[in-house]
Amino acid sequence: MARTTARPVATREVRLDSERRRCEACGTRTRADWRSRRCVTTLTGCVGLSVQVRVCHHEGCLLKGVSLRAEGEGHWVLPEHEFGLDVLAFIGAQRYREHRSVPEIHALLRQRGVAISERTCTNLLDRYDELISLKLLDSQRLRATLNHQGRAVLAIDGLAPDVGHEVLWVVRECLSGQVLLARALLTGGEQELIPLIDEAKRALGRVPIVGVVSDGQRSIRNALAHALPQVPHQLCHFHYLREAARPLYEADRHAKKELKKRVREVRKVERAVEGRQDAGARATRAYAAAVRSALTDDHRPPLKPSGLLLRRRLDAIEKSLERVFKRGGWPPELSRLHAVLRNALKATASMWPGLARAYQWVERTAAILRNETGLDAAGVRRRLAALLATLVRWTRRRHRGVLRQALAHFLLETRRYWKGLFHCYDVPDLPRTDNDLEHLFGTCRYHERRASGRVRGSAGLVVRGAVRLPAIASASLLPAIDGPHLAPGDLHEWQRLRAQLEQRRVPRIMGRRFRANPDGYLRAIEEELRSYLPV
Repeated sequence: MARTTARPVATREVRLDSERRRCEACGTRTRADWRSRRCVTTLTGCVGLSVQVRVCHHEGCLLKGVSLRAEGEGHWVLPEHEFGLDVLAFIGAQRYREHRSVPEIHALLRQRGVAISERTCTNLLDRYDELISLKLLDSQRLRATLNHQGRAVLAIDGLAPDVGHEVLWVVRECLSGQVLLARALLTGGEQELIPLIDEAKRALGRVPIVGVVSDGQRSIRNALAHALPQVPHQLCHFHYLREAARPLYEADRHAKKELKKRVREVRKVERAVEGRQDAGARATRAYAAAVRSALTDDHRPPLKPSGLLLRRRLDAIEKSLERVFKRGGWPPELSRLHAVLRNALKATASMWPGLARAYQWVERTAAILRNETGLDAAGVRRRLAALLATLVRWTRRRHRGVLRQALAHFLLETRRYWKGLFHCYDVPDLPRTDNDLEHLFGTCRYHERRASGRVRGSAGLVVRGAVRLPAIASASLLPAIDGPHLAPGDLHEWQRLRAQLEQRRVPRIMGRRFRANPDGYLRAIEEELRSYLPV
């Protein structure tokens, strides 16, 4: 979009002279032919740059007639850009260190006297992502960091905000927290992941890989078995317990739903004391608030069953009311509330004992895997095998129906994960879970929510995820970067990266065009193919 206002007037002038006086191709002395003038908006005002341009005129030189601009220009501004690198550094710091949204960043820049639009802030934030990712993923910097460390432990996982679209695959070094690479792939099959792992190996150089941690996805297992056959592959304990206990979680959620349906009368009790300020009304509202808090407190699987927790809390509230009633003289609203809780707990009483016993097996499995006694892999394997043998015998004698099927699923998933559960006890610093990488994904989603206001991740998270996720990680991996240090070391590499990212936007643009006008979109394809089709 063209400017609607005049460019700011420069408040000071800066002369930039070239330090290279000889041609890099032929070695002859170049000639300062002219000076290029451009106006750059910085945080401290508008600066007029007078850039010396030198040209080689030697006959037969490969660079004859090529303009060689002063090197200092790259520390001020990017090619074909109006705003300085210090503005980009400020936008990136506010976005990823202060967690500010784009409108908030725009307001801060306007307060500092920088004439900029909100849309330009978004574009400059994209440039910051590209520049900071080039620095974070620089192979020389990574090798220097990891050579000092002496070994590497990798974590690999994928992030898919949109169903049916690309998946953002990330390889991260666990000990240093460095992001080795991030790639958006159309699928997550074995053949696509093997080159990704090979690229991560090349980025590490001679640093040995002593372990890898991931979830239990089959394609990741196969790819790692092909690319890193001798490296221990630890499977995430959290993913194992979540998948193994999924039927139990569903049974717990069903029981919770049945219990919540019978506690809805609490709303009528609250309405009965609305507007009253006597002691009975205050006590009724306090108990009702406790019930409502218990109803809305949900937990994620696998080790915190929300239904069992709700039942325990409602049982505690009901017993508290019984203790009040033993003293006599209770308000009628409390009696009604007590009746609601008592009837709800009585109606669902048969659901909880078997479910509680089944969850005890999950908790005992998690306690063995935590290995607080410090056993080696063989010791943990023996303890877990003994527990599972006891579980098989217990299930045959005691459990029936849904709970028996759920525990059979638990045993099936345990067999599927078995070979990859115990490497972490023999390999030093190999994590039991890949939760650190999951937390990085969560941070990325948080930034997306701050920017867009949407709960789900946006399409841009995958389209630009190769640079956006490293930029998010840089807030904890790199110190605060000022404008000159943000300058790219190789402009051609930055331009290639930007071209690749723009190319990834094309399918999304075409999809929007099809949704806006399906008939016109298809007719345009047919017209384009007309010259290739037989008459």
